[in-house]
Amino acid sequence: MTPTTLNYQLAAEVLAAHPGYCRGVVVVRGADNSRAAPALAALLREAEAGLREAVRGNVAEHERIAAWREAYRRFGAKPSEHRAAIEALARRVLKPDQLPSINPLVDIGNIVSLRHLLPAGVHPLGVGENRLALRHARAGDGFAPPDGGPAEAPPGGEIVFADGARVLTRRWTWRQAASTQTLPETTQVFFNIDGLPPTPREAVLAAMDDVRALVREHTGGEVVAAQLLSSEQPAMALGLGG
Repeated sequence: MTPTTLNYQLAAEVLAAHPGYCRGVVVVRGADNSRAAPALAALLREAEAGLREAVRGNVAEHERIAAWREAYRRFGAKPSEHRAAIEALARRVLKPDQLPSINPLVDIGNIVSLRHLLPAGVHPLGVGENRLALRHARAGDGFAPPDGGPAEAPPGGEIVFADGARVLTRRWTWRQAASTQTLPETTQVFFNIDGLPPTPREAVLAAMDDVRALVREHTGGEVVAAQLLSSEQPAMALGLGG
């Protein structure tokens, strides 16, 4: 059986341009993502209600949203056209809309995002070598849009999350590629949880704790690693066997 390895890096140029940024990474194996989890749907409704209480007035002016809008401007993205994932999610809830229950792992990402007002994305962890990096786009990168459109080449300077030359997420947290769907049969994933100042690192750590607890309770999955990456520790490596 092919062993799975994970090598994960926050690029120096991203950390230099966005001082104080950190990313929590939680790696999960053995999750049962196919079983019904009605309790998660209830928690999703609670998280939506909590966000509506926490965010009043113009959502773009909330400090945790405004930080992402400024970060996007720094690398040349227009935040009114390409909203960070947490702003898009918050605006949808504040319409108000109810988020659909997709599957347990996706629901957990949405619950944690809303509870903490932080981007919390989930990605399947591929078998074999995973060479993950949050970095600036470069020549040869390719992104497969989730709508099935033609492949895209992100412009230089855009912050992307990539596995080698395969871009998994464009514009930092904006849109995941078609190949990154977490499906009912997915058992092995990692969560990314992002914190930009003025969000304290303690908030990211609390969100990571939430992911751990929800995964164990509602999917039976094993959390095999949880690491806060930052300028002090910008990389992690993990071998998961076959």
